[in-house]
Amino acid sequence: MAARIAHPVDNRRVTRLREEVDIDAPAERVWSVVQEDVTNATKWSSHVAKIEKLDKEPPGRGTRYRYHLALPGGIKETLEVEQSVYTKPTKCAGTFIRGPLKGKWSYTYSEKDRWTHVVYEMDYELTGFLRFTGGLLSGQYAEGIRQNMAALKKYIESGKGPKANKATKR
Repeated sequence: MAARIAHPVDNRRVTRLREEVDIDAPAERVWSVVQEDVTNATKWSSHVAKIEKLDKEPPGRGTRYRYHLALPGGIKETLEVEQSVYTKPTKCAGTFIRGPLKGKWSYTYSEKDRWTHVVYEMDYELTGFLRFTGGLLSGQYAEGIRQNMAALKKYIESGKGPKANKATKR
């Protein structure tokens, strides 16, 4: 009898998102809203009910956050992220460490003439219950990111949120 070789089948797919927005504000100001005032992102982010900072130190490399999500269809999920890159005011990136997403994310900032170009990128796969929602939720999630970037622009340009924090980068 011939030996059977098992080949695991992996039907997971990594979804890539990339959204960009230009904001009429210096990079330090945009950074302070997005990276230093994370727990108040609910003011410009849809589907985020609450954000908890899990560490006592100021935001930086290694900082972890817990996001309580209220997704379409009444789905509630909790997601945790950890920052692995924190280069003020040009890039913050990290990984999803707990919850229904596996993958990585990043915000990149470049400034020209006091305007800031923000790029949000995310490579992720859905896990757990959300994996079964497949393309339906992925499409809604991508649209939500687009809306959040537009809301971030409006929020900052209307003068809301903290002003730039000149604290030492970590």
